[in-house]
Amino acid sequence: MFRMLITVLGLALASACSTAYPPAPPKAAQPDYKYVIGPGDTLNIVVWRNPELSATVPVRPDGRITTPLVEDIVAQGKNPDALAREIESALKKFLQDPVVTVVVQNFGLGTSEQVRVLGQAVKPTTLPYRQNMTLLDVLIAVGGLTEFAAGNRAVLIRAAENNKAYNVRLADLIKAGDVTANIEMLPGDVIIIPETWF
Repeated sequence: MFRMLITVLGLALASACSTAYPPAPPKAAQPDYKYVIGPGDTLNIVVWRNPELSATVPVRPDGRITTPLVEDIVAQGKNPDALAREIESALKKFLQDPVVTVVVQNFGLGTSEQVRVLGQAVKPTTLPYRQNMTLLDVLIAVGGLTEFAAGNRAVLIRAAENNKAYNVRLADLIKAGDVTANIEMLPGDVIIIPETWF
């Protein structure tokens, strides 16, 4: 009876410590990645040889901006080059061959361009995504794991793959130095670090 109780307890602990998610793929970077403008960003719009039409504008919560001569144009979801071409097209009513440059001056951290860390990180936070960002970069930015973190039961939710869930081995990466546990991140990723049960 005692052996059966130990066996059942062992099986329960083993199943509790494992996850039902597949391991995260190590490669995820997008070689053609371009930043996508989102609400809260501040854009510096320069119209060449027309300083009176140049402006620094915020992207409103509705995803639109207003610049001199161009009112309520949608900026959200576009990269700066595409937005510049659209502003040029709108300015052709007033100028001959306008040349526009759009520079993202401040990043507002739209949800599609960030990596979020929840749970048992030292400093759970939202980080701006940058190309070739890795799991190790994220863990350094959040100060590592708390003493109560169940790092190898952490879950990565990947928005770019329709919120598919993956297991990530944070404890192996940080405490054991296992670089095979390091993976590339994608914009929109969410890492959930649970608390250990014992």
